[in-house]
Amino acid sequence: MSLEYDGCLKLGKIKPFSRGKTLAPKELEAAKSDLERARKTYEEGDYKWATVQLYYSMFHSARALLYVRNLREHSHYCLLQAMKSLYVDTKKIPGRYIDAFHQAKDLREDADYYNRWSEKGCQKLLKAAEEFLEKAKSIVK
Repeated sequence: MSLEYDGCLKLGKIKPFSRGKTLAPKELEAAKSDLERARKTYEEGDYKWATVQLYYSMFHSARALLYVRNLREHSHYCLLQAMKSLYVDTKKIPGRYIDAFHQAKDLREDADYYNRWSEKGCQKLLKAAEEFLEKAKSIVK
């Protein structure tokens, strides 16, 4: 367990969640819905909003992976740390998925807070969100 993840547990930012397994499929539905909307937004040329939607698609995919372990996050940062400790460090998923999720978080923050985004960044994120959702589906089943 990483120091970062351990800190999240100690601060109560990752907590047990008994209904997690039953709600994980709903998180995958939310991820799929956000992804579908992001595709349309991307096709319309609104790369800023598509970037935000794609981050939330990945957020819901990651949350499903946490829920299936009967855990819940109370911090976007701690969700990322949980994914690293519970899935990457244990070799359940390749690190590239979490790297992409981290990049999505950064791109979403740039779009939201600094009004910076790009078509290229959004295009990369679209592919990453699609792959992450498929990986999450294969684990949640």
